[in-house]
Formats: sequence, C-alpha cells, structure tokens
Amino acid sequence: MPTHHFHAIVWIDHSQAKIFHIGLSGEDEVVLHPHLPTRHLHHKANSIGSGHAGLDREFFGQVMSAVSDAGEILIIGPAGAKTELAKYLRDKHPKVGDRIVAVEAADHPGDPKIVAYAKRYFKIAPTRVTANR
Repeated sequence: MPTHHFHAIVWIDHSQAKIFHIGLSGEDEVVLHPHLPTRHLHHKANSIGSGHAGLDREFFGQVMSAVSDAGEILIIGPAGAKTELAKYLRDKHPKVGDRIVAVEAADHPGDPKIVAYAKRYFKIAPTRVTANR
C-alpha cells in the first residue's frame, strides 16, 4: 500500500492547472495546460447542445497523475473546472478522489498566495528564514 507523505493543492481553471505539493521538505510546483485549450462556445437558439465545452479528460488525467501520491488534496479555482475535476477524480479514480478534502472557490491568486492558503488550510507552519549571526 502506498505511503502518502504530503498535501497537494490544485488551482484549476479551463486553461491551466497549478499543482503544489507541500510537505516536510518544502514545496514543489507543477503547471499543466490542456492539450486543446478551451474554445469559447456560444449557444444558439433552437440548436442542440448546451454551448459548453466538454471535459478535457486528458488534461484531468494529467492532473490526476500529478496528485496521485498526495495524502490529502485541496482543489481551488474560479469557475466550474474545480468541481468538474473533483467529479472526474471521484468517478474515474476513486482511490485518488477519496483523498479530496475540499473544493473551494478562489479567484486568480499568485503562486505564493496559493501556497500560503494551502499551508493555512493544512495547518503547516510557514517556512522561516533565519539569518546567520
């Protein structure tokens, strides 16, 4: 049975995913982009379809691979991609989906704010820099 040593936070929208692994040895970042960027679709009256782009399963699969060894996963983002990812993981990869601890709304924070948010959420002490005296 695999051992899970760190937490992961995923910030996702339909154009990219930023994954940060946060553990005892610091943090690592992975940035993924969908193979086919989301196109803006417009719904026309009396037409079939909802006017929404479908899920990019390859993109979600890459995100799943990037977080597959995390002990706990926090998913944040500004729109529906965060809930679509959570549903995908829970339905298609339940062993990974079961480790999702929360799905929360977040705008477009910079990377340091994403990491700080994760550290607060997972109650990890901030990294302290000490000066040599």
